Amino acid sequence: MGKKKQKAARLAEAEHDLVGSVAKNAHETPVALVGGASEIADQPPLVALSLATIAAGAVLRHRTIARTGARMLVAHAIATGAKSVFKHMVDRARPSRALQDGKARVGSGRGSEDTDFNSFPSGHTAGAVSVAQAVAHTVPALALPARSAAFAIAAVQLPRGAHYPSDVTVGAMLGWAADRIAGVVVDAAEQAADRVVALARGAPTPSTKQPAPHKS
Repeated sequence: MGKKKQKAARLAEAEHDLVGSVAKNAHETPVALVGGASEIADQPPLVALSLATIAAGAVLRHRTIARTGARMLVAHAIATGAKSVFKHMVDRARPSRALQDGKARVGSGRGSEDTDFNSFPSGHTAGAVSVAQAVAHTVPALALPARSAAFAIAAVQLPRGAHYPSDVTVGAMLGWAADRIAGVVVDAAEQAADRVVALARGAPTPSTKQPAPHKS
């Protein structure tokens, strides 16, 4: 076994010991209820929330709301794609499965569709963070509640036996990066749309405006 594999195995065992002590109570009512509530960060609910935000912005003709929904949707799509790539690269038993087997398991991915071995990284965390960051950047007044909700969703993944700390950490990093990319994409698309509308109305665009006369 190479040094990298040995380090990965030691990390897996250490996290298994850490999370195993709390995940063994995952089926108790309080943890089960909170864990069930965290399913709002699953892919369909977050996509639905993003689309509903876009629709609300369109109906209300509120540009900020529409922009928020667009950034949420793009950020979530990028985060989902990124976490899927990682899940195919790494096979890792979820804490709940590792507790059943009596040992942690981590290795090179084989594209397994068995969700019991798709622990790394946390898709719920990646999605929640990407959407929360999108909201925080477009509507700063909602930054605290949005980020708090994402933190709570990420934190509950440990006691519910769904993920290890490193799964959650990498998931959060993917979500953060996804939103930054989404911000660039959405801003560029918005600017392009503004130029098209300006041209359609016959108004000068930023690139076609005549320079102001020089005053001596």
